[in-house]
Parts: sequence; structure tokens; C-alpha cells
Amino acid sequence: MNAEIISVGTELLLGHTVNTDASFVARELAPVGINLLFACTVGDNPGRLKDAVETALKRSDIVITTGGLGPTGDDLTKETVAACAGKKLVMDKASMDHIEEYFKGRLLSPTQKKQAMLPEGCTVFPNSVGTAPGCGFRSENGKLVVMLPGPPSELIPMLKNHAIPFLLKAINGGAIVSRIVRVFGLGEGYVAEQIADLCEKSNPTCATYAKDAEMFVRVTARAENEEKAAELCEPVVEDLKQRLGEFCYGVDVDSLEEAVVHLLAEKHLTLATAESCTGGLVAKRITDIPGSSEVFHMGAVTYANEIKTKLLGVPEDVLAKYGAVSPQVARLMAQGVRNVSGSDLGIGITGIAGPGGGTPEKPVGLVYLALSDGKDVWVREMRNIGCNKGRGYIRFLAASNALDMVRRRVLNLGGIENAAYSREKSGK
Repeated sequence: MNAEIISVGTELLLGHTVNTDASFVARELAPVGINLLFACTVGDNPGRLKDAVETALKRSDIVITTGGLGPTGDDLTKETVAACAGKKLVMDKASMDHIEEYFKGRLLSPTQKKQAMLPEGCTVFPNSVGTAPGCGFRSENGKLVVMLPGPPSELIPMLKNHAIPFLLKAINGGAIVSRIVRVFGLGEGYVAEQIADLCEKSNPTCATYAKDAEMFVRVTARAENEEKAAELCEPVVEDLKQRLGEFCYGVDVDSLEEAVVHLLAEKHLTLATAESCTGGLVAKRITDIPGSSEVFHMGAVTYANEIKTKLLGVPEDVLAKYGAVSPQVARLMAQGVRNVSGSDLGIGITGIAGPGGGTPEKPVGLVYLALSDGKDVWVREMRNIGCNKGRGYIRFLAASNALDMVRRRVLNLGGIENAAYSREKSGK
């Protein structure tokens, strides 16, 4: 089956909003055997949208629109697409009930109510975040049409929970299950080489994806129902965990920080952080996770040397002798924040995130990370050799390395002092 995406919104054409919707949709189509052949962006103009939809219905089996389902005057996707597909709009009671409940106690205008007008006979996709429902149906000429809202917070759950299952059922009546195997410390190219035989299989499929400072493998299986699809995925996921070993930090978790928070909670351990160049990013990522209050005691941003001394007890003579960016200072920062907080584990981070401030001896990208458990202290050196991706990337990578150190200590793995992501290891 061949698909086409039509992204609707003048703000996308003007560059005021980055069109992430198309990439979200594209990533979900490939694993279920749907080929994306075309993608275009159209402004809020009924004439141009009509031309795009009519063209798509002629050349593609599946037409997916994003955006233009809201209550404002320029939200005309439903009206235009329904007319092109030969469908009239009718009131969907369940959608109207949801909108009325959403606006309970507030003014519910006629423009808000129009969001409940949907193509007759369509499958309605409820919106768990906003008010505009999506839908799926067949056009007069038998083509599959899916309409999704534009805001990613609404589109993503609707796409995964409703649109993809709708398409699978419409195409072959089956079900699909995907598992995500998360990896830190190995790059996409290297992992792809190690699992090349698994990537050649058709069901389940394996595909590698690169993210900032990490990567993941997506395992997807198709079967007549979800239970059987899950059974197909399981041995492949176990195989991947065996092959990737200590670099696999979790399956079906959203992030490295989520995995770390869950591990700390499972082992009844607590953590505190002292950060310089990362500016509290480790603490931020940890406290983004629900339940982190059970495991995270405090985070200190000790940017100035005098604060490292006053708050963490780093001696002035050590700072003068070795400099703030040094393994000695990172070690003392980790010990100091652990002592101050009374936590089981303490993290210390100091480095040069750039773009300026580096020297030949201490270049931009040099970061020292330390982990103290009260008995031992491990220090990891991170260098941004041959790969200058900027200040934000260096800070994010440093925070990820710190989280990886905690993960390895909690699981009693080796390699706590081994920095992730040299160019050779990443395979890039």
C-alpha cells in the first residue's frame, strides 16, 4: 500500500511552526508495511488543498492529512477532504458530548461545536488531549483517508492508538505490536552491523534509529491479533538484549532518565547531583520523571569556584592547582554533594561546553563526571573529539553519561569510568 501525507497550515509554509507531524507519521507507517511515496504542505486555502487532495486520491492508496481540524475559520480540512472524497459531514454525538464536557462551565461557541462534524460512516478517533477528533474512512473511489489534528501532543497518541490500528484493520484485518530496545554507548552504525541478520527479516522487522546521544532498535511484528504479534516480538527482543548486553538500558522505556529513576526506586537508593557545565540538566531530566521525589534528594548548580568551595567543600588549593575542569574537582564535587544531601549516591560534573573557553590542554567538549557511593568514587572523562555539535549537545551528552554511570553502579556493571560515544564506538 502506498501512502501520501498532506500537512495543512499556513504557519508551516511560513516557517513559524516546524512540521514535525510528517516525520511522526512517516516513522509509524514503515513498520506496518505502508510505503510513503509523497508528502506535501498546503496553506489554509481551500482551493489549493482541494487540488492536493484530488491529486493524492488519484495516485495513492492512503491519504493522511494533519492539521486544520480545529474551531477557527481557517480550519477547513474536514470540509475540503470530505467533499473531495464524496462524503457529507454529520454530527457525531460522542464527539459532541466530549466537547461539551471539555467546555463545561465555559462558553461553548458554534465554532467549537463544528469540530464534532465528521464524514458520514467514518471511524472516529477520540482526542484524549484536546477537542478536535480525528477520523478514518474510505472515499468514493475506495481510497483510505485518515485525518489527524495538527498539534503533536494530540496527533501522536491518536496516530499510535487509533489511526495505525484502523489502517491495519482496513488493509488486512491484522494487528501490530512494536517493542523499543533502548541503547546508550553504541551508535546506530555499529549496532546495525551487529544485528544485520535480524534487520533482514520481514516479520518481525528490526530497524535502527539514531537519537541525540543514543539510539534504539524497533522490533515490529504483524499477526492476526495483538497477542500473537507480541509473541513474535519476544524472542527477537531477548536476542537483542543478549547481543547488546550492558549497553541496552531498557525495553519500552521512554528515556535513560526513566530507566535510572525506576532502578533507583527498585533498589531503594537515593541520588544528589552537583553540576557545573550542565547547569542542572541532570537534575532536570531526573525530575521530569513521575516518582523521582522518592529517589532524588537535591541538585546543586555550582558554577562558580567559590560556590564549589562553600557548598561542596572543594578546597581552594585543589581548584588553584588543578583547575575547575579536572578529575580531582569532579571527584570532590560528587563526594561533597553526597555528604551534604545524605544521599546514597552523588554525581559531580565539571567541564567546558563551549563554544569558547577551551585551550589545547582542555579543549571544548572536555567534561569530567564523577560518581560517589560513599566507599568508592569513579571518574569518567568525556571528550568531544572530531565532532563539534555545539554547546547543547555537549551538555546533553554529559548528562546522559552521568545517568549511565548511575545505571551501571546500581546494576553492578563494569565500565562506570568508560565514556560513551567516541566516534569509533558510535560507528559514525
